[in-house]
Parts: sequence; structure tokens; C-alpha cells
Amino acid sequence: MEIKELLQEPFQTHQSQANLWLKIGNLFLGNQEYEEAIYSYDKVVEFKPDYHGAWNNRGIASANLGQLKEAIYSFDKAVEFKPDYHEAWSNRGIALANLGQLEAAIESYDKALEFKPDYHEALEFKPDDHQVWNYRGNALVKLGQLELAINSFGKALELNLNDANTLYNKAYAYALQNQVELAIENLQQAINLDPEYREMAKTDSDFDSIRSDPRFQALLS
Repeated sequence: MEIKELLQEPFQTHQSQANLWLKIGNLFLGNQEYEEAIYSYDKVVEFKPDYHGAWNNRGIASANLGQLKEAIYSFDKAVEFKPDYHEAWSNRGIALANLGQLEAAIESYDKALEFKPDYHEALEFKPDDHQVWNYRGNALVKLGQLELAINSFGKALELNLNDANTLYNKAYAYALQNQVELAIENLQQAINLDPEYREMAKTDSDFDSIRSDPRFQALLS
């Protein structure tokens, strides 16, 4: 349904008006028209202030505009009204990490992982869980907590064994520890899944400590 058609829908209650603006906002969000999406989500929460899904989507739109503090405000509102909102906690963590607030980001990722959906929804959400562990690992690397980071990457791989990005991240975490064999093992797996990681590793400073090792050079040749 087009936006003009949505605007012509009859509505009376605040709930129906909120639902209408949510539909419009989601159309704008899907079209990457983020300012229009935010305006629409503002209309949603004007009619229904506790509409947690609208707050989350508003945060996504704000983040895509680079308005990270505004995004975090929206994610805060989403989890205020729905404290077990898995996706909003994850999105909040990403925004905080992008602001360099790494410890707060990790706390948000932990919340996302804590609030599991019920059994019937588990299959819907499980594919996203590995990404939360991956994001958590990246934040821990930046904090210099390499063992905890490697553990997080391991958790991500338990959920999705064939995630080349997580394997690459685990490889550079091992490289930062100067654990050459484990770094090469994980990097090899990442390259097998996506050859572009070979080119990335050639210039990635995180591998500098093992760059002169003949095994590393052979892998990249």
C-alpha cells in the first residue's frame, strides 16, 4: 500500500492513528528516507507514547543519519516500555560502541543476550544472537580484554559456524595475543568462506605482530 493510500485510511482512536503512522514510518524506513521516518515515528509516540516498536525503529532511523545520541535516546525509550526488548538492547549497544562508549555497549549486548524470546520465537531470533556476541567481542577487543573477546567470538561461532566475519575477528584477536597458529587457523577458515578477507588481512594493522611469520605470509600469498 502506498503512503497516499495509507493517509486516506479512516481512523478515529489514538491506537488506530498510531498504527497508521507506524505503517507510514516503516515504509519510509524501508525506502531509506530516514528523516521522514523519524517524523512518522514521532507521530506514533504522540498518539501512543509507550509504542516500543516505534521507538526502536526511530532509533534505527536516527542511527542511519549518524544521530547516535538521538538513537540511544530512542532505544532507551524502547527498553523503558519493554525491558526485555532483545533487538532494542542490541541496537543500543551498536550505537554506544559507535560513540566509543564500549563498556556501556557491552552492558547493552549482555542485556540483549539475557532476554531470550520464548520457545516459539526462538528460531526467529536465534540467527541474530551470533551477531550480538560478535559485536560484544569487538567492543572487548577495543578495551584490550582479549580473552573475553575471544570467548565472545567463540559463542558467536557456536550459533553460526560459517560466519566469515566472526572468524576473521577471532583471528585478529589471537594475533594481538601473538598466538600465531590459532590466528592463522581462524583466518584460513574466514578466507575459505570469503576470499576478500585475504586482501583485508594484508593491510590490517591488527595482524602486524605476526606479519613477518612465514606461515602468515604463505597464507596471504
